[in-house]
Amino acid sequence: MTSEQKQQIYSLLKTASDSILGYKSKSFDENAPFFKDDEKIQLQEKQQPQQKIQPQENTKSSNQILPQSMQNVIEKIAQCSRCPLAKTRHNTVPGTGVSSPFVLVIGEGPGFEEDMQGLPFVGPAGQLLDKMLAAINLSRISNVYIANIVKCRPPQNRNPYPEEADACSSFLQAQIALLKPKAILCVGTVAAKNLLKTEFGVTKLRGQFFEYQNIPVCVTYHPSALLRDISLKRLAWEDLKFFKTKLLELNPGYESQYIPYVKQ
Repeated sequence: MTSEQKQQIYSLLKTASDSILGYKSKSFDENAPFFKDDEKIQLQEKQQPQQKIQPQENTKSSNQILPQSMQNVIEKIAQCSRCPLAKTRHNTVPGTGVSSPFVLVIGEGPGFEEDMQGLPFVGPAGQLLDKMLAAINLSRISNVYIANIVKCRPPQNRNPYPEEADACSSFLQAQIALLKPKAILCVGTVAAKNLLKTEFGVTKLRGQFFEYQNIPVCVTYHPSALLRDISLKRLAWEDLKFFKTKLLELNPGYESQYIPYVKQ
């Protein structure tokens, strides 16, 4: 018998004695014994020491997102406060497009209009992007999904800092795992550097294919760069034609699935 069990019995006897006598007996308190565990129990405890429960190691990074569903990813993005961009945003901008896209377009980050509406590429650069995609029979309502490296607008539309891009990277990784695009088009240096983990910019990367998790990746100029320097449009058109050759190789009939996007 354990000392605790013996103490409980002693307390019950004391309570019963007080009840019978009609007053509290001091003898129980003055002569209270010191209880010990029985020798047999002490021996068993020595033979079977208590096992300490070790906390289970978390093998997943705190920034990692399990790709359960796109809605799950969108909800996590909406609740994200991993970097300072969360403090200045109006809306998170997870992405837009079809759920099983042929092509994933990756940009840099939301601008003013995107931050206001919660949708990517809806300002002037977005309108130009839609025209660029339409030129090779792609659209956000038929065979494309559009996302960004960061899901919150950097102040004054500056480039996202490396730590901001890193904080957001798991969201894009989860989206790619869910969308399973057949090809990726990176628009702009920021998108290319972060996805491909390279120090080179568009000028060095355009005109060739790379791979991201066995998905072919093509790099071209960001539409905003084309708006600033119209001389780059010819080079961007060459990039799009080059990209289309890969799309036709992957799926010769992809153009038949094209539905023009008309902004409402």
